[in-house]
Amino acid sequence: MTGKDIRMSKTKVTIHKPGEKAPESGQYGVVGPRGGKTGTEVTVTKGETLPPTPKQGQGFVLVDKTKHKDDK
Repeated sequence: MTGKDIRMSKTKVTIHKPGEKAPESGQYGVVGPRGGKTGTEVTVTKGETLPPTPKQGQGFVLVDKTKHKDDK
């Protein structure tokens, strides 16, 4: 897995860079270089390339993983 791990409210979160392949399908929030939320989200399917961010140094965190019929 690529990306940078940070801690957000006692949980470990991976910040993915634009151009990386999405490890999971779902809603990805755009965050600043230290993990601060920007209020922007994008929907990406597993394996798709994450899009460019509005500003340099920003990245993506998985906010809401897509739920599938077979997920338990």
